[in-house]
Amino acid sequence: MKVAIVHDYLIQMGGAERVVEVLHSMFPQAPIYTTAAVEQSKLLPGLQKAEIRTTWMQRIPRMDRHYKRMLPFYPVAIHQFDLQEFDVVISSSSAFVKGIKVPSHVFHLCYCHTPMRFAWDFDHYMEREAGSWLFKHMLRGYMGYLRKWDQRTSAHVDQFVANSNAVKERIKRCYHRDADVIFPPVETSRFHISGKIEPFYLMVTRLVSYKRIDLAIDTFNRIGLPLRIVGGGPDLLRLKKMAKPNIQFLGRLSDEEVNRLMSTCKAFIFPGEEDFGITPLEVNAAGRPVIAYEAGGALDTIRPELNGIYFREQTPESLARAVKALEWREWDSNAIRQHARSFDVESFKYHFQHYLVQKWSEFKERTQLVI
Repeated sequence: MKVAIVHDYLIQMGGAERVVEVLHSMFPQAPIYTTAAVEQSKLLPGLQKAEIRTTWMQRIPRMDRHYKRMLPFYPVAIHQFDLQEFDVVISSSSAFVKGIKVPSHVFHLCYCHTPMRFAWDFDHYMEREAGSWLFKHMLRGYMGYLRKWDQRTSAHVDQFVANSNAVKERIKRCYHRDADVIFPPVETSRFHISGKIEPFYLMVTRLVSYKRIDLAIDTFNRIGLPLRIVGGGPDLLRLKKMAKPNIQFLGRLSDEEVNRLMSTCKAFIFPGEEDFGITPLEVNAAGRPVIAYEAGGALDTIRPELNGIYFREQTPESLARAVKALEWREWDSNAIRQHARSFDVESFKYHFQHYLVQKWSEFKERTQLVI
């Protein structure tokens, strides 16, 4: 089985890119096709020696800073991929690459992180983003075309796999296609339980509007408890202006320092609606509970009173009630970690490998019958 891996772009190193890293460890000979990538030294460690094949977009100056502005060009760029030589193509997609067209003899499995959020949920995605009314109005018009393109090209996928039940429902709603669910890999072995818990709450996130960091800041401004926020992003200045002195912005930290904070925090705050959410499980792997908005991927990972607490409305009042409830509970760090380990990398590899072989075999039987 000759495999190729395809990903939207390797420019920011988040949860989707960690999935690509694990897929590469499973299929180390598979080239990785992507529209553009940062230099090898800035990739995740497991990708730095991978064979990465990019498109003409790689030559755009400062692509790593302007990749969001290149929106109209991605559907064009992915036509450059020549995938004739492969038996199986695995696309890791939250935007465009699920729309690649592979030859009829090639099996295309799409591991879908979500149908493109900015097209299908434009108003919610953009409501806190900077930009003029005219710019957003013009962009909204383009999104109508992009949704039609996205739905039409979903037919290029032989089998969808969703990373959560929430994404499975989105695939059904947007593409009218069924999907199976395989949860993404979490490197639980990186984390350890600490014997010392400190009285601060923690967030580790990109500082972008849909993550709802503003909600956490508003809440902790009111209740006065210490909140530490790790990460960078375009919303940093706006969020700093909102925050009172009990809220600290720590910027981007090393993995070792983040791991230490995760293992010693009182709890982790997860106020946005995410497609899955790997970070809460990383905190769980360090034995600490999570306060999560009751929606999206958190519904698959949070077990109330075992590894965290939900809040039901994205309001400061609802989040504050959850913080108060958590303060009064005792948490079993070992039980929390054991729950997280069920999402470990090795579990993902086992389920994904068996699933891929099964679906590829079924595909070969179908295509032989057609011939």
